[in-house]
Amino acid sequence: MTRLKPAHSLILGILCCLTLATGTADAAAPLSGTQPAQWRVVWTDDPATTATVSWSTAEAGKSHSLRFRVKGSDESQAAQLADSGRYTGGESELHYHHVRLTDLQPATAYEVQMVSDADQSPVFYFVTAPATDREFSILHGGDSRSDHKARQRMNQMIADLVATSYDNDDLGDDILALAHGGDYVVTGTKMDLWSAWLSDHEMTTTPDGRLLPVIPARGNHDKGKPFNEVFGFPEGDLNYYGIDIGPQVRFTTLNSETSTAGDQAQWLKAELKQSRASHRWVVAQYHRPVYPAVKSPGSGLKSWVPLFEKYNVDLVCEADGHNIKRTVPIRGGVQDETGVVYIGEGGLGVPQRTPKPDRWFLQSPGMADQGNHVFVLKFTNETLQGTCLLEGGTVRDQFTRNVRP
Repeated sequence: MTRLKPAHSLILGILCCLTLATGTADAAAPLSGTQPAQWRVVWTDDPATTATVSWSTAEAGKSHSLRFRVKGSDESQAAQLADSGRYTGGESELHYHHVRLTDLQPATAYEVQMVSDADQSPVFYFVTAPATDREFSILHGGDSRSDHKARQRMNQMIADLVATSYDNDDLGDDILALAHGGDYVVTGTKMDLWSAWLSDHEMTTTPDGRLLPVIPARGNHDKGKPFNEVFGFPEGDLNYYGIDIGPQVRFTTLNSETSTAGDQAQWLKAELKQSRASHRWVVAQYHRPVYPAVKSPGSGLKSWVPLFEKYNVDLVCEADGHNIKRTVPIRGGVQDETGVVYIGEGGLGVPQRTPKPDRWFLQSPGMADQGNHVFVLKFTNETLQGTCLLEGGTVRDQFTRNVRP
């Protein structure tokens, strides 16, 4: 296994403090009445000023709102009504509630409390993205669909990682969000499976009540209406979008489950052209890998890779394969130090497959392995530092991408 390097100070602190305690959230516990549950924060727009706060209730109820204010302030709580409806899929009744907060202050902690009729959630908080150019980290992983206990363990590990990251004296080590590469559930049209995932997701909440925002991508198992209903997308949304995480990091989410050519490719061309001209780091995520460790390449190999290379994307995050991989830098179908690196391929709670390390793009200095895992991506002024952590905290891989000239 890869040994720790001094440059990755976040991981050193986290491995010393991981508790790996068993979480109290239990997907088998039924939701009751209008008691708010399955709380989450979603980033699909400017995360410095905007966030969607969501929750679920078993019954429709009559009135749903979110109380919020700057954490630690003595200002009165504001209240905003939720956009509510019944989730589609399955016979079990379950209702969603979304509040889209706007005009927030960057780099600010906000207290939030969900209110449905006479029932209230605990008081939580989340932190908006910075508007200043500073160091920070995000998590990336995918495929949490079919190993319930492993998913719970990984969610508890994520909570520990986040809690430890902002306890660290180094501000640049704080983890701001989880980018999820898709395949949350086995069958995307079944709300009982989504409900179990949502209840397990509560376990990513830190002990002091911090909610970790999710940046969601759609996977091949996430077909159907519930995906948009779970994450607060408008009905019929195609689920590709770009956000700034700080002024120098552009994070683009694509949808490999619809046409990768046509409108999406044209959108991506404009997105990358603008992003590369104005951002130090340009990163993309989606589900089906284009340089896979197990499967055949996704259609993005033809539609997206030429654009990734033309506009010098720094890192691409993939899922779907149920293994671990990091490719060599690739340009024009060959290894090239100026090329694009692809990582993945999903281990947030799914049985792992055996990768094929003899594929040219996985051979040293690339890598391939298997095991439940999450990537920690740290963005600095000069480097993008990546660390792959296995379940339990073992460092499986580390890499560094230098800022492009």
